[in-house]
Amino acid sequence: MPFIPHTEPDIAAMLASIGAPSIDALFDEIPAALRTGKLNAVPEGMNEMQVTRLMQERAAQDVAMLNFIGAGAYEHHIPAAVWQIATRGEFYSAYTPYQAEASQGTLQLLYEYQTMIASLTGMDVSNASMYDGASGLAEAILMAVRAHKSSRRVLLPTTVSPLYRSVVHCIVKLQNIELVEIPFDTAAGTIDLKALEQHTGSDIAALVIPQPNFFGALEDVDALTAWAHAQGALAIALVNPLTLAVLKAPGNWAGKGADIAVGDGQPLGSPLSSGGPYFGLMCCKQALVRQMPGRIIGRTVDMDGKQGFTLTLQAREQHIRRAKATSNICSNQGLMVTAATIHMALLGVDGLRRVAIASHANTQSLAKLTSGLSGVKPLFSAANFHEVVLQLPKPSVAVLASMAEQGVLGGFDLQPHYPQLGNAILVCATETKTNEDLQRYVDALRHALS
Repeated sequence: MPFIPHTEPDIAAMLASIGAPSIDALFDEIPAALRTGKLNAVPEGMNEMQVTRLMQERAAQDVAMLNFIGAGAYEHHIPAAVWQIATRGEFYSAYTPYQAEASQGTLQLLYEYQTMIASLTGMDVSNASMYDGASGLAEAILMAVRAHKSSRRVLLPTTVSPLYRSVVHCIVKLQNIELVEIPFDTAAGTIDLKALEQHTGSDIAALVIPQPNFFGALEDVDALTAWAHAQGALAIALVNPLTLAVLKAPGNWAGKGADIAVGDGQPLGSPLSSGGPYFGLMCCKQALVRQMPGRIIGRTVDMDGKQGFTLTLQAREQHIRRAKATSNICSNQGLMVTAATIHMALLGVDGLRRVAIASHANTQSLAKLTSGLSGVKPLFSAANFHEVVLQLPKPSVAVLASMAEQGVLGGFDLQPHYPQLGNAILVCATETKTNEDLQRYVDALRHALS
């Protein structure tokens, strides 16, 4: 996108027009102690040719590898039509649709996205959208605390992604919210129900329930949801939207359903792209809708009875409510939501189900094939979906490095985040993997272990 900075005469003219002596005077309400001063870590500027060369060199660092890493970012097939449509000028250059009469196409697409996500999760309302899954979870926790009112304690199982937990701690740690970690059963790989029962009868705002959890294991979501509600707490579902094509929707957990559902929409049409951008999905029950950050698109009719779409609720907008805003997140991910909507429309319910089933089957096949190698075995006993944890007989970091030298990304090393598991890796095989790919993984792992 072209950018033409203001010249010094331009700046002087604008300051003169508003009667300000300098740019610094526009920020005089910020205490001097809070200002950073010179940005020493920011490098010197570059011209267009230099920037182009730099980005080409960085892009060249991405080499083609056979990828078996999941851990929150999944390599799925994306139909060519998805980004052919999403990058049309009408979508690619569109911003927030504040002016409804000029944004009906964007608003309709967002409305259809909300409808699809609400249907997929079984929830009453969806927003459109959050920054990503991790910040979406943090916002769900803030939302639950606001809704609960009497408690600021939230139970956060260690079966939630360590990357998500890190983001959540960063966002809520200074907001007087206590995050209580719940350990997992090292045999099953799921939430330790005995550890959870220690909190029975205590004042809790919410329990986070991942499904599948970070290890790919399936939690007993009905029991966990019922337990949370019995404590007067909210149940926050953390889900992979693709798996909901075959797993029970959070809106149906324990009959009454979870109160809030969040997750990352990356599996729905977003390429890996070296880590983003992705988008966060968020849904809730009708009773909590005014606590939900983000924007909600509504459908109505005009005076002539013609269908129209509009921004019904945009509680997040801090430029309107500032300190009273529901959230100060400033970025949704409209372009990624556009791609996800097109992706879901192209695949349909049956297509999403086939992708989920194929991914599950490939992961199960890979676990079975690798179990034929001496010392390699699935670590946990709980049923798993989409991902599996493998225990290795040798240091995981060295094994993964050796596999990478053979052109295979062998999995996510759990050692830095879960040292108690020893040499364990998290492995994912999506529908993109062939039988030949699975065998190549086994051969690379065998070579690494030898």
